[in-house]
Amino acid sequence: MVLFLLFVLFSLFFLCTHVSSADTISADFTLSGDQTILSSGGTFKMGFFQPGNSTNFYIGMWYQELSIQTIVWVANRDKPVSDKKTSVLKISNGNLVLLDGNNQTPVWSTGLNSSSAHEAVLLDDGNLVLRDESGSPLWQSFDHLGDTWLPGAKIRYDKRTKKSQRLTSWTSIEDPAPGLFSVELDESTAYKILWNGSTQYWSSGRWNPQSKIFDSVPEMRLNYIFNYSFFSNATESYFTYSIYNKANISRLVMDVSGQIRQSTWLNNNNQWNLFWSQPRQQCQVYAYCGSFGICSDKSQPFCQCPRGFRPASQKDWDLKDYSSGCVGKTELQCSRGIVNQFLPLTNVKLPDNLEVWGITSFNTCGSACLGNCSCMAYAHDESSNRCLMWTKDVFNLQQFEEDYSEGNTLYLRLSASDMPSSSSSGKSNKAMIFGAVLGSLGAIALVLLAVIIMLRYCRRKRMRGEKSNGTL
Repeated sequence: MVLFLLFVLFSLFFLCTHVSSADTISADFTLSGDQTILSSGGTFKMGFFQPGNSTNFYIGMWYQELSIQTIVWVANRDKPVSDKKTSVLKISNGNLVLLDGNNQTPVWSTGLNSSSAHEAVLLDDGNLVLRDESGSPLWQSFDHLGDTWLPGAKIRYDKRTKKSQRLTSWTSIEDPAPGLFSVELDESTAYKILWNGSTQYWSSGRWNPQSKIFDSVPEMRLNYIFNYSFFSNATESYFTYSIYNKANISRLVMDVSGQIRQSTWLNNNNQWNLFWSQPRQQCQVYAYCGSFGICSDKSQPFCQCPRGFRPASQKDWDLKDYSSGCVGKTELQCSRGIVNQFLPLTNVKLPDNLEVWGITSFNTCGSACLGNCSCMAYAHDESSNRCLMWTKDVFNLQQFEEDYSEGNTLYLRLSASDMPSSSSSGKSNKAMIFGAVLGSLGAIALVLLAVIIMLRYCRRKRMRGEKSNGTL
């Protein structure tokens, strides 16, 4: 009996050591299958994970003690593996390398030229450090951030290379690949949020050394939880923060929503509590609903497709990734005899990327758009009689509330078969223009009108001539 108990204890000990190790990956310990490493203080754990219902596996880092698995860093963000049992994270040729499958194909690496890497250690602040035999760091995950900014990490601007370190959102809640939204520090000492790495839609304002806050973030004055620091010299600038009470858990995330969000963990409720976010309104996020998607801060979800349209990728929309936008239910065709019409969207914010076609009437504006196969939407500015057209993506289409009086009407091009039967109004009827048919009828009408005028002119001339001759 005693031998049996000893055997059970030994087996349990073996299983525990097989599943979870200390805080280090070395020549003597690699990560594969369900194996993990745990930071020395027990705050963070690292190993293979699957986001949501995804069938893909990633090497990631998460909080050990939280009831909700919250990923803070992913190694192979855009290169998942399909089998964690045959994949391995190990020290190889001076690097930390993830090898995939039976053929052991390299999927991810720290990418160093040095061959002196000895071990990788997971620290209790969430930083994974690759170091040599003397303990000197060669590489660290804090220099290669994903979507999460942990206390102690820095987002830098390199003044020598003019390059900024970025915090980049996931593509969706089940795909950690770099998404469309990112935040970075620019040369003016302001943090900015970008869409697709180029279009800025929010800025923190410049750092104010007197008040020690960013000009557009007055919430930073409420610094009873966070201790903020900004540093700048001849070679770099960076911002970092720490937490006064080390028992508190906090993170700052470039979210899939396009908002940057700072949250703290509430032990009593076992959930994250949102402390601060920007932009404050979801519809202020550039192109959040994709092309032709309508954003409304009063609806859930925030994104909807216009009538006659559908999500371009329903699967992505189900994962809260609306970037694919909306498409017409029937593919548009632009040829003689094909009927296209216009769907009026009232009380909306007009999309970006407009083109001014000219100064003209409402009817002529609609006809011009219909006659241009590239024209996807138009609007008419009554105050200036400008004809506005959209020939590419229709981004940032926002629905205002009913009591908002400064909205505009946008006319979206649709196949006649997709037109809702209830969409009729004074101007919408005018907007239902029949392409080539309208052109032909217009030409015929002008000819008939000219003939009628000429006949009437000739008849009046003849009558005047007969009257002068006394025949009447």
